[in-house]
Amino acid sequence: MSMNLPDFMSYSNKFTNSDFVEKISRIAKRAGAKLVYAALVLYYTLQSDKISVKDKAIIIGALGYLISPLDVIPDAIPIAGLGDDLAVLVYVLNKVWGNISDEVKDKAKAKLSKWFDEDEIAEIDTLFDKDKQ
Repeated sequence: MSMNLPDFMSYSNKFTNSDFVEKISRIAKRAGAKLVYAALVLYYTLQSDKISVKDKAIIIGALGYLISPLDVIPDAIPIAGLGDDLAVLVYVLNKVWGNISDEVKDKAKAKLSKWFDEDEIAEIDTLFDKDKQ
């Protein structure tokens, strides 16, 4: 995975729990099930005690990167650049996936039903398929 990722670690200070929840709720439908699922898995993983400080740091960076531009994008405008955001989230997910419990994955998936129907949720099964991103 040698793509040029943006320097998402510089966004760590942009992440707060309340901001994340509010923003992900606001953009969910426009962002799509895959991105929301990836973000939720990372968010719930952050709250678990089974993850290293180093992994927590990159998760906070990725989530901060995801939510920081949402401050400036009016709701009426389609979100450009979500491809980068998804790439960052998937990159971090790949790094920490081995430490993510099924409980967290199930919790994230359950939360998706708040915004998406079953067909949309089925998209998350292709999250790691390189050709479908």
